[in-house]
Amino acid sequence: MDLADGTADGGTGTKGPGTSLTPTPRTLWLRSRWFLLAGAVLLVTGLLLAGLKGEDSYPPLDPRSTDPGGTHAVVRLLEQQGLSTGTTTDPAAPTAGAETFVVPEPDLLTPGQLRALAAARHSRLVLIAPGSETLDLLAPTVTPAGQGDLQDYAAPVTTSAACSLPDAVRAGSAQLGGLLYRPGPKGAGCYPRHNAYPLVQEPTGAGTDVVVLGSGTFLTNDKIDEEGNASLALGLLGSRPRLTWLLPDYSAPAPGDRRKELTDFIPAGWYWAGLQLAVAALLAAAWRGRRLGPVVAENLPVVVRAAETTEGRARLYRRAKARGRAADALRRAACTRLAPVLGVPLVNGVPDPVALCAAVADRLAGDSTAAAVQFLLYGPAPTDDAALLRLADDLDALERQVRQP
Repeated sequence: MDLADGTADGGTGTKGPGTSLTPTPRTLWLRSRWFLLAGAVLLVTGLLLAGLKGEDSYPPLDPRSTDPGGTHAVVRLLEQQGLSTGTTTDPAAPTAGAETFVVPEPDLLTPGQLRALAAARHSRLVLIAPGSETLDLLAPTVTPAGQGDLQDYAAPVTTSAACSLPDAVRAGSAQLGGLLYRPGPKGAGCYPRHNAYPLVQEPTGAGTDVVVLGSGTFLTNDKIDEEGNASLALGLLGSRPRLTWLLPDYSAPAPGDRRKELTDFIPAGWYWAGLQLAVAALLAAAWRGRRLGPVVAENLPVVVRAAETTEGRARLYRRAKARGRAADALRRAACTRLAPVLGVPLVNGVPDPVALCAAVADRLAGDSTAAAVQFLLYGPAPTDDAALLRLADDLDALERQVRQP
């Protein structure tokens, strides 16, 4: 199939319609849809995590906590018995009234707060697992059991009271343990373990005392209903009309400690690795950012002639059985060449079909009519290869007749 004279961009050297390289909205959407979807998922997930309010998190032994390690259950029991309960963060809050003041984490208090707590007047002060420095200020006659800085510790197990303290005698066996202490000459120790006591009561004056507990496990929500834990808790905390919990600042560092920052958790080797990565990134930036040299003109390795291009496109048309497209290319090229010969003007590169057919019919005189010329130049597409070849031959014959003087 010879289309040398029929292609619009082969034999005549004219160019077809240009193709824009600017991406269309559809192309941009197809390229970025997965990234947009991933960003939307991350955004929705972040909004859900930020908007959904989770349960309040409280530290152990907090009276507001209903978690297994909280003490909300014992507070509710005391309130049902008519006690007034509350919380405070002020160590100087104890008043002259009959009040039980519970300190669940006394070692988190600063020395100034401990001195303020010691100077405040209270009826009963309950300290849970205090260290030696705390005891020196709040209960100087009570001493930790152990040697040096190693304080004796006993796992909480069920133990009999084995003392004369009324609250412990009434409760009977309870699950006491934790740090161990020894009372002063006027004090009493209960639930003995290893010649020491996890519960020590030390009087401090007329009707006032300090109770030191090695652990508050028996006060928690998941242990309060076992053995005599509930009776012991109600006796120790409910002997006065009012109960107040001192809640220290759990986020503050312990005395003598420095609050750790994010950089404290980074291993030392990561600093060198980060420095090496920074140097590598700078070298890569310097390498990729080098200035380009002058443009080098190079000869094309192969020069493709127009005839070869036309033959290649013809084979593509034949393989795709694009007879209509091939016929349209032949007719369009023939019309473009005939119009200047006949003096028919081109509008947007295309001649008017009616004027062109009339001019061709006039040139051919009586040999053909305008209808026959229009069928040849603008008729239907051929149905097979033979019809396409006949169309090409007829167009060549028509051009020769029109060009004859």
